[in-house]
Amino acid sequence: MENLRAVDVAAYILGVRGKMSAMKLQKLVYYSQAWSLVWDENPLFEDEIEAWVYGPVIRNLYEEHRGQFMVSEIAIGDPELLGEIERETVDAVLEFYGDESSIWLRDLSHMEDPWKNAREEAELAKGQRGQCIISEASMAEYYSSI
Repeated sequence: MENLRAVDVAAYILGVRGKMSAMKLQKLVYYSQAWSLVWDENPLFEDEIEAWVYGPVIRNLYEEHRGQFMVSEIAIGDPELLGEIERETVDAVLEFYGDESSIWLRDLSHMEDPWKNAREEAELAKGQRGQCIISEASMAEYYSSI
C-alpha cells in the first residue's frame, strides 16, 4: 500500500463530512493521526505536524488550502488510498470530534500536552509564530493515557 499523506486523509474527511473551515479540517486530520498512533500503533500519514499559534497544523495540507476559510476539496488528495483500518480510525475520530466547532477543537488542542510541550520546548511565547514539530512519540504517549 502507498504511504498516505495528510492531503489524502483530508480529502477523505471532506468526502464524508462535506465543506468545513480550514482550521477544523486541520484539527480533524491531527486527531486522526493522534488516534491512529494509539489504536493502530502506526502513523496514519507521513507528514509532520507543527505546533502553530492556532494549534496543530500540517504544512503540506496548509499549502493546499492556503487563503481559503472554508474548504470543500483537496484536489491532490486521494481518499481511495485509505484502507479499511484507516477509514475506521478516521470515521471514529469524526464520530467523536466531527460535530465540534473549529474553535472548540483549537481550544482542546491548546490544553493538550503534545501542542503545549512542542511550543515550550521551542521556547515560543503565546502568540509567537514558530515551526516546532509535534512528535509522534509525544502524541502516542499523551493520547494513550486518556
